[in-house]
Amino acid sequence: MIDLNNESGIEVDEKRLVRLAAFALEQLRIHPQAELSILLVDETTMADYHERFMGLPGPTDVLSFPMDELRPPSDDDEPPLGLLGDIVLCPTVTAAQASEHQRTPEEEADYLLVHGLLHLLGFDHAEPEEKRVMFGLNDQVIAAWAAAGA
Repeated sequence: MIDLNNESGIEVDEKRLVRLAAFALEQLRIHPQAELSILLVDETTMADYHERFMGLPGPTDVLSFPMDELRPPSDDDEPPLGLLGDIVLCPTVTAAQASEHQRTPEEEADYLLVHGLLHLLGFDHAEPEEKRVMFGLNDQVIAAWAAAGA
């Protein structure tokens, strides 16, 4: 189950984000009944979360708060079911930085939603090898989403 709440004050294609999240969960072999919450917030709220939870000033684009620490299964295992956690996106920040990544604001939000989801699944990018794996998987999910005609 995917729950999306838009508290950002910005009009966003919420149905698209939910479809992308469901698509990404399927691509990553996470149980379709796993629970995910997506929250869209304004810059003030994001800056507060960023400082409170990460100890960093100013708003950021995406934050992830894992719950049950679900992980993608190996090829022979059943998809895990449980609480994935929360992804918090700030549409004004994602839109502002989209051009520096050669993306539209919608594409940037898509990319960061998948990025946040990967963090919920235990992926990180602190070390070079972790970054290679995580960003490669992020690119792979986004490419599959585009190929599916999203």
